[in-house]
Amino acid sequence: MEGTRRRSTTNITKPTHKLIDQDETSTVTGPKPSDALPLPLYITNALFFTVFFSVVYFLLTRWREKIRNSTPLHLVTLSDIVAIFAFIASFIYMLGFFGIDFVQSLILRPSPDVWAGEDDGEDEVDLLKEDARIVPCGQALDCTAPPPPPPQKLAVVPSHHLKPKVVNEIPFPTTLNEEDEEIINSVVAGKTPSYSLESKLGDCKRAAAIRREALQRITSKSLSGLPLEGFDYESILGQCCEMPIGYVQIPVGIAGPLLLDGKEYSVPMATTEGCLVASTNRGCKAIRICGGAASVLLRDAMTRAPVVRFGTAKRAAQLNFYLEDPANFEVVSTVFNKSSRFGRLQNIKCALAGKNLYMRFSCSTGDAMGMNMVSKGVQNVLDFLQNDFPDMDVLGISGNYCSDKKPSAVNWIEGRGKSVVCEAVIKGDVVRNVLKTSVEALVELNMLKNLTGSAMAGALGGFNAQASNIVSAIYIATGQDPAQNVESSHCITMMEPLNGGEDLHVSVTMPSIEVGTVGGGTQLASQSACLNLLGVKGASKETPGANARLLASIVAGSVLAAELSLMSAISSGQLVNSHMKYNRSNKDVSKVAS
Repeated sequence: MEGTRRRSTTNITKPTHKLIDQDETSTVTGPKPSDALPLPLYITNALFFTVFFSVVYFLLTRWREKIRNSTPLHLVTLSDIVAIFAFIASFIYMLGFFGIDFVQSLILRPSPDVWAGEDDGEDEVDLLKEDARIVPCGQALDCTAPPPPPPQKLAVVPSHHLKPKVVNEIPFPTTLNEEDEEIINSVVAGKTPSYSLESKLGDCKRAAAIRREALQRITSKSLSGLPLEGFDYESILGQCCEMPIGYVQIPVGIAGPLLLDGKEYSVPMATTEGCLVASTNRGCKAIRICGGAASVLLRDAMTRAPVVRFGTAKRAAQLNFYLEDPANFEVVSTVFNKSSRFGRLQNIKCALAGKNLYMRFSCSTGDAMGMNMVSKGVQNVLDFLQNDFPDMDVLGISGNYCSDKKPSAVNWIEGRGKSVVCEAVIKGDVVRNVLKTSVEALVELNMLKNLTGSAMAGALGGFNAQASNIVSAIYIATGQDPAQNVESSHCITMMEPLNGGEDLHVSVTMPSIEVGTVGGGTQLASQSACLNLLGVKGASKETPGANARLLASIVAGSVLAAELSLMSAISSGQLVNSHMKYNRSNKDVSKVAS
């Protein structure tokens, strides 16, 4: 937060033998255990180790002989005295060199999440250096790695000569101003609701910082790895996220260009799965070489289905007949359409369950995904119907017959959002040279895996290899609702031989792609940039809804490319090898600074 700093865990958990400049060694006073002999350190250590274990062995042997001979143990010879003194001397040396350091490591070493208390000038320099190193690329103009520091001559100084720093048990910054500290204490005590900070302070970033600090104090857990700086918290107020404490960084890769309907698109994909972007990119290459893919929009209608209840099933059926009567549709649609400039009612499909009626309203929503738009229109219709059906009890604006964010047969059959089919013809030589497989092998695998295998599993809309992967990655990058990946990933992949088995016809049919280019997360800076890259940012000025429909087609085209590439990798046996090579990091995460 503003005015507060957090000590790097790297600085806190340094090894107890601190590295300092050679010129600074003169400031360390007092004798060191390693100064016992004017010899190199490793020789001194080896010498005392040898003496220690030798005299222990000698004394044990002597005492065993005395016990066997019934000689009193207090009777010692000159050699026994020398051995005892050697034992004491070597034990004191090893205790001074190793034992104190071990005790300090158990008692005085702070936990990795400890926050700085009173820091000296040297620690402040370390903080400034680390801050400059770990700034996210989103906050910097130049993301190139900084030049390595010049080599320094280092000396090892045992940590027991360094004054240990006293730290608080709970790691919190101490540079808060009085007003912030008072608000944080109020939130921790439960006097000020966390959700009210934005309205109370009038500063969204400050509210997020105070909420974050209060949360750390309440839970005694550090949020050091969660970025706070570099985000516009004003842009999410009241529409994207409540009670923010930071943001999550997800890398964005580019697949393509995807040649779709005669135009090329560079497709942004936000993902943490290795090989996904590379695989989609290979599919895009194969499609582009063969002249590109073609797409057709079949339907464009967002749905909402309220559930109402009557006293009898007969009365519920009367409303069912009323809504499905074409003579009444015009009246109902007029009421519905008053709710928005872009929302236009297309049809109403009803389902009866006893005396309960489910009404599935479908409407076009322009360039918006349209959930709020259709809900507002449905509410207007329910208010209107209440006049002629006063005994109608509205149980919920959504009765799950919509169906939103759940796999459902109604979405698979009727569609929801944009229904798109995308196809391409891949030449035989491209299948062999680029995809490293054969047409015959792809056709057979698609039938046994995507069709038969999915049927054996009882899949609902899941007759594909990895549509969900691509839908999720593009949704996150372009500000869509990632939870709608559930129904948006409904897809059936088809592969058939052409020209006597020489070429391959591949297609994906996706009946419920739910996307928009206005509203929600699409207006955030990063997501807006990805939409702009695709040429679908904001609302279409020429044809309302054109940008959202184009985005749906791009999603389907990207799924087509990814399906083609993954199926080829499985067919040729490349899948495991590629993931073992590119999707497994060799980095030792235990050594990565947090």
